[in-house]
Amino acid sequence: MDVEAAARAIKRGEIIGLPTDTVYGIAADLYDEAALERLYDLKGRDHAKPISILVASVEQGLSLGAMTDRAMDLAEQHWPGGMTLVVPRLDTAPEWLGDQKRRTVALRCPDHPVALELLDLTGPLVVTSVNGPDDEPVATAEEAEAVFEGDVLTYLPGRAGGAAPSTLVDLTQPSEVVLRPGLVRP
Repeated sequence: MDVEAAARAIKRGEIIGLPTDTVYGIAADLYDEAALERLYDLKGRDHAKPISILVASVEQGLSLGAMTDRAMDLAEQHWPGGMTLVVPRLDTAPEWLGDQKRRTVALRCPDHPVALELLDLTGPLVVTSVNGPDDEPVATAEEAEAVFEGDVLTYLPGRAGGAAPSTLVDLTQPSEVVLRPGLVRP
């Protein structure tokens, strides 16, 4: 499967598998609410728990979230890379994205050539790791296929870069809060 075919699948509302610099994930078009719902259902994830958004650049991130000076500093230091930034959601972003009560989104620019090529074609995507609630994330398309069997039809080849998730930093509080330690330190 090539990246252009995966981009077409995303635009048709399909869920696809893709490698990132952290773990292998499944992705959907963030502007397609039905696709996001299917992503939640496929993962077995609580619909109240937000899913991160992968972007190809700071500019894509700025179209969805309000980036403070500190957020911009962290993005410049760690993007592309293993840091996810929780920032206020902009009104230009779909209302179903992120934490709906807090009106925030979690943004990350991955450091993986396949993921970045796809994001350049599709724009930002909602992406979550391939694993069950008590399982370790998978690292390859073959491992992801074994988890979802025929529920996901398109998997981009490649190996995820690391076994750890991204560092998740909330920048919406008076002082930043590390919600999940991961690959990098803020």
